[in-house]
Amino acid sequence: MIVAILQARMGSSRLPGKVMMSILGKPMLELQIERITRANLIDKLVIATTLNSLDDVIEQLCISLDIECFRGSEEDLLDRYYKSAKLFEADYIVRLTGDDPLTDPNLIDDMISKMKSGNFDAVTNTIYPTYPEGLDLSVLTFNALSRAWSEADLQSQREHVTPYIFDNSAEFRTFHYKQNVDKSSLRWTVDYKEDLIFIEEIYKDLYPSNKVFSTDDVYRLLEKEPSLVKINSNFIRNSGLLKSIKNDKKV
Repeated sequence: MIVAILQARMGSSRLPGKVMMSILGKPMLELQIERITRANLIDKLVIATTLNSLDDVIEQLCISLDIECFRGSEEDLLDRYYKSAKLFEADYIVRLTGDDPLTDPNLIDDMISKMKSGNFDAVTNTIYPTYPEGLDLSVLTFNALSRAWSEADLQSQREHVTPYIFDNSAEFRTFHYKQNVDKSSLRWTVDYKEDLIFIEEIYKDLYPSNKVFSTDDVYRLLEKEPSLVKINSNFIRNSGLLKSIKNDKKV
């Protein structure tokens, strides 16, 4: 069973409520769900949110879209992932985050195929990034996730799911997924209002005429209108993880 687990919550510290902010009349999370469900190799999509009452609206959206919803720890994201993966009997987990509304379903399929074709514990494009921030993916075995859940004892490792696995690279067989042309300087994630403005511009240009627009369509748009890149180009990649590591402590 291949289960995509999409973490989403309303309590973002940088842009609260972002996952439910409207783009072309739909919540941003719904647009991302549309893209994820076009991946052919996923057996089930689960939205993993928290027990906080603020996140009732996320569960309600899942019900309206007939998407599975799991509710768990707000602070211990690793625990939320592990328990949702266990509940839905996942053999493989595709880790996704609810601030990436340009998620690429073809990339999901390609990385799942790589995982299944090799004897890997993890396939990731996050450690040596060549894709835009916002196309970040990791595919994990349940055994790797279970071990991380049992052994991770740093706050950063509990808050961000995969650091324990990647911090112990000698003990987990990891494939680093890259593309030939480095596009890692591009920012397609949503943490700040400027990010949301950028995403809105992409959707306004592409979605009305082609709801299944591809990553290549976005690349072509940015080549045609390079000024769009400047809207949110002044933010640091993975700033949330870096902050968590800086303030790390045992738990």
